Amino acid sequence: MSVLEPIAEKDLPLKRDLDLLARVLADTIREQTGPAIAERIDAIRDLAFRYVQGDDAEAGRALSRSLSSLDPESTVALVRAFSYFSHLSNIAEDLHHNRRRRAHRMQGSTPQRGSIAAAIDSLVQRNVKPHDILGLLGETLIAPVLTAHPTEVKRKTILDCHRAVAELLSQRDRYAMTPEEEVANQEALERVLLTLWQTREIRTFKLKVQDEIENGSTYFRNTFLHELPRLYLDLEERLSKLTDQPVSLPNFIHVGSWIGGDRDGNPFVTAEVLRYAISRQSGLALDYYYQQLGKLENELSMSTRLVQVDQRLQKLADEAQVNAERRSEEPYRIAVGYIRARVFATATQIGTFHHALHDVAHAPAYNSAHELAYDLETVFDSLLAHGGAKLVNGRLRRLRRAVSVFGFHLAPVDMRQHAGTHERVIAELFEKAGLEDYLALDEASRRVVLLRELASPRPLICPYIDYSADVQKEIDILRAAEEMQARYGEAVLPNYIISNCESVSDMLEVAVLLNEVGLVQLAPTVRAKINIIPLFETIGDLRGCGQIMTDLFSLPQWRQMLSCRDLVQEVMLGYSDSNKDGGYLTSNWELYKAELNLVEVFKQAGFKMRLFHGRGGTVGRGGGPAYDAVLAQPAGSVNGQIRITEQGEVIAAKYADREVGRRNLEILIAATLEASFPEPPPEDFDPTDRRRLMEGLSLRAYQAYRDLVYATPDFITYFREATLINEIPNLNIGSRPAARKNTNSIADLRAIPWVFSWSQCRLSLPGWYGFGTAIAEYLKDKGDEGLATLREHYRTWPFFQVTISNMEMVLAKSDIAIAARYSELVNDQDIAKRIFERIKGEWQRCVDAVLAITEHEELLGDNPMLARSLDNRLPYLDPLNHLQVELLKRLRGGEESEELRHAVHLTINGIAAGLRNSG
Repeated sequence: MSVLEPIAEKDLPLKRDLDLLARVLADTIREQTGPAIAERIDAIRDLAFRYVQGDDAEAGRALSRSLSSLDPESTVALVRAFSYFSHLSNIAEDLHHNRRRRAHRMQGSTPQRGSIAAAIDSLVQRNVKPHDILGLLGETLIAPVLTAHPTEVKRKTILDCHRAVAELLSQRDRYAMTPEEEVANQEALERVLLTLWQTREIRTFKLKVQDEIENGSTYFRNTFLHELPRLYLDLEERLSKLTDQPVSLPNFIHVGSWIGGDRDGNPFVTAEVLRYAISRQSGLALDYYYQQLGKLENELSMSTRLVQVDQRLQKLADEAQVNAERRSEEPYRIAVGYIRARVFATATQIGTFHHALHDVAHAPAYNSAHELAYDLETVFDSLLAHGGAKLVNGRLRRLRRAVSVFGFHLAPVDMRQHAGTHERVIAELFEKAGLEDYLALDEASRRVVLLRELASPRPLICPYIDYSADVQKEIDILRAAEEMQARYGEAVLPNYIISNCESVSDMLEVAVLLNEVGLVQLAPTVRAKINIIPLFETIGDLRGCGQIMTDLFSLPQWRQMLSCRDLVQEVMLGYSDSNKDGGYLTSNWELYKAELNLVEVFKQAGFKMRLFHGRGGTVGRGGGPAYDAVLAQPAGSVNGQIRITEQGEVIAAKYADREVGRRNLEILIAATLEASFPEPPPEDFDPTDRRRLMEGLSLRAYQAYRDLVYATPDFITYFREATLINEIPNLNIGSRPAARKNTNSIADLRAIPWVFSWSQCRLSLPGWYGFGTAIAEYLKDKGDEGLATLREHYRTWPFFQVTISNMEMVLAKSDIAIAARYSELVNDQDIAKRIFERIKGEWQRCVDAVLAITEHEELLGDNPMLARSLDNRLPYLDPLNHLQVELLKRLRGGEESEELRHAVHLTINGIAAGLRNSG
């Protein structure tokens, strides 16, 4: 869209908020920088609006001259101003989405797509029986999993200010303000924006894993602890109305975490870090219970002169041994105060509180969360017995659910390590024990010796042997895992993920290591206290995963272990590395085929499958709308079981705001419900032609992508010089190194910086390259008939539709003219022109293909909301890209200064905010 359409009445509140934020931000900038710099910023903004919205060539040239001539002080001020507008636009847009959803519900309209209400209505209309829905939820597990994979460049301090802005804007919506209240609200907003302006946006230090743990904890404190219990209770109420009887649901949705447990490529995750992560999470849960119990104690002022409490409640109050005369006839307050004291004692005993609290009496600690739940049930039942149903339906009911969901551990932490590390550990353990030369064994021999060790009562690890530092580190982490499970229960560390899993022996190696610390055991009894999960990442891995699982299930020992895990085997699929390996279309198709294959393998083996989707924020790493992504999965691949990673800046976008967080959790539940009851295809439906078509397109796209990325001379030079890949490691956005190995190879580079770099230069190449060539060659053979076939698949096949729609979004956010500016950074312009022309040609073929298939006149033709959002921010986003190029030229030209590096990092921050899902 080049020119904005008239604003609809429903979007006027968004315009009001954007105008207010822009005005307050402009006033703040003028006040803080002086009129000269402020006027320069205003002039550049006006030129940018003229150029972006009207395609004014003269305005474009004037804009380029203005940006090139900025002095350092004005440069930093401009970057900060335009970056903040993008951040503030994100806040206003999220608030507007909340506003529109509330308005929709207030009007009593048909439930919105993606809501639980809409999903249940859809299932009922398709004659899915209520008891079938309840039966599914009884065996369901849905888990968004927060990872520490970095593309989030905002500091926690900045995120706190963003929440304050959102709260102040929300206040203006909730009730009609008096003139005095409106002035006070704006003054508060001015204070927050002034704080933002005077706060450094970029960290001055490299993040530690402990910092990432603290950042991740914020989302539990602000969103999950509050919203998950409410979501469960609302869903139970809705299902109770559907079934005309009370419904009590098990805890089927868990928010997990990799932070502190994922050591693949991160040398800073140690046993002590793992202990810290779990202790910190536990402290957060217990602190929440402590605070809620304090509020509940104040609320339950019932007197024995007016109500008759039951014996269990009175006994609980008597155990408190409180002699306070003023509360002698208020047993609920005494009982709840006693529960609160026991929570404090529990936290003190297991060392999870990081502050001292002195307003509770001495009490014995709880041994488990079940004991706390039982005491809360005692209060609950007693209140019900004397007509207090309305009293239990508030804070007490939510607290009971929170204890049930979060226990004393808050969130399950996944452990992850690379298969190559396990191999090296096993090899050294064998060598020190005088056993076989493990590295010299073939796959069949490895299976034999690993199964032997699993069944052996003899320990493989000897406390009297000195192991290498790397091996000892792995041993220490495994021992810490066993210790944490013993302290908090199995739910605290339920999963162990194997990166780059390529064989059955990769799985057995982990089983042997876990056996050494008692988490897995075959003799004398079978025990499996943790899920061992393969992660299939590359194109080759995806193609071979079915055979690996078939071979694994053929082992009686593995089948025995799964019998201890409810016959559920989880498999993780990697979107990022498969994309880096084979390109966008091939990655998506191979993932789809792998799921089809796994469905059949699990069906034949008689086990339940749970897929864990390793998705990132951007489309090049599996990103895109979660609802559509889940519904696009092959039939039989969900069945109430799904885990999905949440990474980078997407975590803040989805879960920083409570209402937005609630909506995103609801989307996962709704999509899982619908995908678990797929509509049967027509009786005469044959997927053979579809699959044959996709196989051909994928092959062409794969060849085009591999020819560019892995076979083109000097491509790595172009990538390193035309993007910010060399500047990103200095951005302090995560504790993990940017590459697994210190090489110049694309294969060794992590997928996150690979995708993030292409996003910053506005090419987003991993999200589309190869598709244009594939479609062009297909249509050259098939002509109009082929185009009609593609359009039919787009209309009727969710997988193909989602693949195209996500790519359309990426293309809309890309800008080939801006990308051309980045090619100017390449020292050898012959290389730059040769490679950029190939990329430009493929980009145009891809745009043409998407428009032809979707029959849209322009990109995002069916998504006016996103199109308008881009139009609003492009005048602020595009100048940041042009300025980033100028700054990089100076930096790489030898102009070394902290101020210049800071300005570059600020542009990265601003561009990421403007694009939203860039990593």
